Amino acid sequence: MNLDETMTATVRGGVIMSRGDLRLSPPAEQTMGMPATRHHWTTAEVRALIDESPARWPRYELIDGELIVTPAPATIHQIAVSEFLALLIPYGQRVQVGIALTSPSDLELRRGSIVQPDLFVAPLGPPAASDEVLGWSDVTALLLAVEVISPSSVRTDRVDKRDYYMNAQVPAYWVVDLDARVVERWTPERETPLVVRSSLDWRPVGADEALAIDLPALFERIWSKSRRIRTAR
Repeated sequence: MNLDETMTATVRGGVIMSRGDLRLSPPAEQTMGMPATRHHWTTAEVRALIDESPARWPRYELIDGELIVTPAPATIHQIAVSEFLALLIPYGQRVQVGIALTSPSDLELRRGSIVQPDLFVAPLGPPAASDEVLGWSDVTALLLAVEVISPSSVRTDRVDKRDYYMNAQVPAYWVVDLDARVVERWTPERETPLVVRSSLDWRPVGADEALAIDLPALFERIWSKSRRIRTAR
C-alpha cells in the first residue's frame, strides 16, 4: 500500500477525516502515517479548506496547529445563536462599543490561528479613512466570544477554545449549555468559570449600561421554538 494512501489528518471536534476526504492542496500533503506524529496545520492550508466549502460547513478552525472540524449544527443550536444575537444587537446599538456577529468568519486573534465563534462581539473603532469595507483581517480583538455546546464540541468549547480565548485576552467568553440551561462565564482573571443560571450580566469596557439576560426565560424561549419546527410536506 502506498504511504500516501494511509495518511490521515489529526483533528478535533469529534471528526477525523482522511487526507483524501479533505482534498488538500500539495503543500499540506506532508502528514506522516505514524500514529505518534501530528501534522502541524498552517493558516494557508485551513483557508484553502474554507474556500473549498461554499456552504461554509463543516466549519474549519485552527488552534495551536491542530485542525478543528465542526459539522453542521442542530436546529436548536442555531435557534440559540439567533436568540442571543437578538439580544446583543440592540444592546450594541445602544452602547455603541461593539457589533454582534455570527460565523462563518475568519478571525486570527493570535498569529497562526483561525477561529469561528458561534457568536461574537467585535469592538467598534473610528470610521475608516476611506470607503473601503474592512475585512476579517482587521478584526484582531473581541469584546465577547460565545460558543453553544454541541455533542461533538464539548471538549473543544470547554478546553481548547477556552484556553485560546483567554490567552488572546478576550475579556468575556461564554459557553452555553442548552441541556443544563446554564452559561459558563469565563474571564482572563478567573481560573474557574462563573456558572450562571439566573441573570447573565455583561458590561464591556466603555459601555454606560449593562446587558442583563434573563436566562430561564431565554432558555425556555429557545426550547419552545425548537419544538415548533416542522418540515414542509
